[in-house]
Amino acid sequence: MEIVGCPRQTPMQKQRFVTAFHRNALRNTTIVFLISLLQTGPVRAAEAKIWEDFSGDKAFAHVQRLVDFGPRPAGSDALEKSRTYIEEQLRRYGWNTRRQAYTEDTPRGKTHFVNLIAQFGAQKKAASPVFLLCTHYDTKVFDTIRFVGANDGGSSTGLVLELARVIGQHPTLAGKVELVFFDGEEAFEQFSDTDGLYGSRYFARHLQGSGAKQFRGGLLFDMVGDRSLGITLPNDSPADMARDIFAAAEALKLRSYFTYLGRDLIDDHVPLNGIGIPTLDVIDFDYPWWHTADDTTDKVSGSSLQIVGSIALYYLSEIALK
Repeated sequence: MEIVGCPRQTPMQKQRFVTAFHRNALRNTTIVFLISLLQTGPVRAAEAKIWEDFSGDKAFAHVQRLVDFGPRPAGSDALEKSRTYIEEQLRRYGWNTRRQAYTEDTPRGKTHFVNLIAQFGAQKKAASPVFLLCTHYDTKVFDTIRFVGANDGGSSTGLVLELARVIGQHPTLAGKVELVFFDGEEAFEQFSDTDGLYGSRYFARHLQGSGAKQFRGGLLFDMVGDRSLGITLPNDSPADMARDIFAAAEALKLRSYFTYLGRDLIDDHVPLNGIGIPTLDVIDFDYPWWHTADDTTDKVSGSSLQIVGSIALYYLSEIALK
């Protein structure tokens, strides 16, 4: 039998036809397979474990850069250089930063302070952030020692900058987060109602009321780079947040690095909790070099920053903001 109007094919022509047919079929199958990979790519990316993207080495590099500016007390030129550096890094990662500047009376006279507040992207119609990630970036002023605050002021700032980089690669998550770098956490003399926590108090005063209701919670990071890491949550930690951060640490098999301090602590989380934003102070207060000239980068470890950063990202993506 043959098709009318078509010439009879020789055996060789038939073999060539069959071979070409199989080649085309294989090529078409390959194309379909590649297209399916492209189509499923975004889904797989969305399922990526975001906490695995955090780099302790990158966070440590930020710490080193900040320490290179020297002591960074409120109102100093070195702190202004730190501000510029922080703003530049955030801009690279897709965050828009605004300066919240103010002047306060201190035991050393009127002092100029600047909080840095960052939100992701430039879309005016984007949903408002609902969660705060905070740190202080100043160092305590001393007249008798050179205090560069590698861990106290440096480590948490480096960590939040690296969190900004990683979170910025996930726009949906980033849109839910506001970053705050507090100035003036350190007291000039001794913590009191009028000395210390200048930045967080000012931020809280201007947010209280309807503004505070926007945020369902926050994490404050302070002294998180100790080579001998042991995060000590204060007793005044919101119970449900402490439970969840412990759960995040447990999920990553890092629970042994987290415990309770055994007492309350005066830190930047206090004003935020005071206006109704449940905020957890993630801090390692068991640090022998606190407020000494020996708080230098050799006491800080990228591995410790890796641990805290990974747990924070797991907590955010899998629990708090899922």
